[in-house]
Amino acid sequence: MTTDTHGHDVDRDEVDIDDPRLSRFEIVREGARRDGIEIVHYEDPFPIPGTKAERRTVRTVALLFLITGVAATAFMLIYILWPWRYELGANSSKLYTPLLGLTLGIALFGIGFGILSWGKKLMPREIAIQDRHDGPSDRQERKLTGETLAYMVDDLGIKRRKWLGLAALAGLAPVGLVAAAPLIGGLIKDPTKERILFRTGWDPAENGGKLVRLTREDGTPIRPEDVSVGGQMTVFPGIPDGATNEHADSPTLLIHLRTKDAEKTRADAKPINVGAQWGNFVAFSKICTHAGCPASLYEQQTNRLLCPCHQSQFLITDNARPIFGPATRSLPQLPITVDEEGFFVATADYKVAVGPAFWERP
Repeated sequence: MTTDTHGHDVDRDEVDIDDPRLSRFEIVREGARRDGIEIVHYEDPFPIPGTKAERRTVRTVALLFLITGVAATAFMLIYILWPWRYELGANSSKLYTPLLGLTLGIALFGIGFGILSWGKKLMPREIAIQDRHDGPSDRQERKLTGETLAYMVDDLGIKRRKWLGLAALAGLAPVGLVAAAPLIGGLIKDPTKERILFRTGWDPAENGGKLVRLTREDGTPIRPEDVSVGGQMTVFPGIPDGATNEHADSPTLLIHLRTKDAEKTRADAKPINVGAQWGNFVAFSKICTHAGCPASLYEQQTNRLLCPCHQSQFLITDNARPIFGPATRSLPQLPITVDEEGFFVATADYKVAVGPAFWERP
């Protein structure tokens, strides 16, 4: 009979684990022994509960978890309540992303150092050597495993350090909300009902009910003679902030087709695109239907539009149908005409949602 560093007797003879006189540690030790594990060192850093050193360490770890909780809660409040839309000259909107990064960083810092401190300062120090073995587990092995897991919970010290467990719960619970917030937030509104993805800056409702002009990035309107034959131009809705992130779903490619190509495009138009073309001019969404990249490399000889991100190619003369690459949907066509002043206008918004696919849409 010998004793280990924890003060427990080490009996080298197999013991009856159903003996009610056995402590949990003795059952765990027996389980380790039967599993080919020799515990060569086991030491509680605070064998005497309630010492000043233990209380000080517990307060430090608890403080780290509470800092995590406060930072994660601040992240949630900023994510939900802080003005995130960019406004020129407004300092509050510029701070949105930096504050999210700062609060999330502090929360992760608190988690990491809290767990490290708990493990290094409060968990018992154990050194064990295990021999590899194979074979099924019988009833006693299952009981030994259960008791081992329960003993691991005891080692965490939550029962005798309840305040520490509460601090960890208070600190880590908001972190779970941080991880879930972007996922849940994206599911709050169904785009098929709210028309979030079916309304762009080309909707006349965005212009007080008037048709929206096609404009350059600086807001100047565009006439047909501004685009040479075979040429193309990126256009934006002629409304306030039409060329900003506020309407990032609205950039459109206006193309001046050659006469034969324009005739073919008109003849092959799908029912949804009939009437969308004006003369030799067509306009298609610039947002790739694969991953949302800007499809802007137009080759006039082949009438192909290339997306540089993943090499999807769209045939403009056939309803901007994808003919190469990972994209599977045609680019939405914007119906256009010319107003009484000779400027291009959109007669309506896109008939289908722009950008990559989402649920309930092929």
